[in-house]
Amino acid sequence: MSDQSGFDTDVWTLTRFIIETGRQAKGATGELTQLINAILTAVKAVSCAVRKAGLVHLQGLAGSVNVTGDDVKKLDVLSNQLFINMLQASYSTCCMVSEENQELVVTPRDKRGKYVVCFDPLDGSSNIDCLASIGTIFAIYKRVSEGEPTEKDALQPGRSIVCAGYTLYGSATLVALSTGAGLHFFMLDPAVGEFILTEKNVKIKPKGKIYSINEGYAKYFHPSINEYLKHKKYPQDGSAPYGARYVGSMVSDVHRTIAYGGIFMYPANEKSPKGKLRLLYECNPIAFLVEQAGGVATTGAQRVLDIEPEALHQRVPFVVGSPDDVNEYLTFVRKHQ
Repeated sequence: MSDQSGFDTDVWTLTRFIIETGRQAKGATGELTQLINAILTAVKAVSCAVRKAGLVHLQGLAGSVNVTGDDVKKLDVLSNQLFINMLQASYSTCCMVSEENQELVVTPRDKRGKYVVCFDPLDGSSNIDCLASIGTIFAIYKRVSEGEPTEKDALQPGRSIVCAGYTLYGSATLVALSTGAGLHFFMLDPAVGEFILTEKNVKIKPKGKIYSINEGYAKYFHPSINEYLKHKKYPQDGSAPYGARYVGSMVSDVHRTIAYGGIFMYPANEKSPKGKLRLLYECNPIAFLVEQAGGVATTGAQRVLDIEPEALHQRVPFVVGSPDDVNEYLTFVRKHQ
């Protein structure tokens, strides 16, 4: 209940939300709460670094290329180290997969817990220098092996996710989170340093009015993609054409798709025949969150969360969004098979 000053005296923070959720789960030990709190601390630190990047010379390249072939930015390096250190210090991880590390990152034996975290510490970092929105993506799994952690612990299908989320560092810092019981949005209140619940059980519209894809690659697209896009731009039924929006930062594009409805696409093309986005720490967590909001996530051939991963940095085609829009896209795929 709020008092007369308009200051909420019974506020739902993300920490409180996770504690309450954990208490309802059978056999809960508090370890997942511990882990999520560690992630939130890292997110707050990254948010602070992103805001100060230009002032403390964190913009620009670090002079190297990461394991997936992207130029590494200074903020990438800082964010990655922050996440690894905070996650290991939580005593709840056994290993983790990061976009910035070629190999599995194994937690020291004396700090190990039962969870595996796959994360992209700074998604869309090519947008850092132009001050466009960037983000963090993560997925949490329970380990499946005994003894020393192995890649097998990380190579789990997305349907086994225990918790997933993304952070958007935009006009405000927002966390979208799900533990499998709906999607919830939390906004960082810098005055108190806490994430506050702003939207509960978020649902994506059945159909939107926006498509999001890098049309600069249209030359390399499969005919089914180009035909679908033509259908969106020149509808034959007299309806209004779809608007086009593309930031080039997946968290930003996906968040807009969840908020307004529509479709986000990063399909395979001639230059990237297996797709560009990484399964473990980009596609799986986003697919999990979108499905929790009532949306659909597909490669064009199968449900993203059903893919059995084969490699830590495996790439897949990715199409996600409002159910009517994604299913309509799939009719064009089937037509060209």
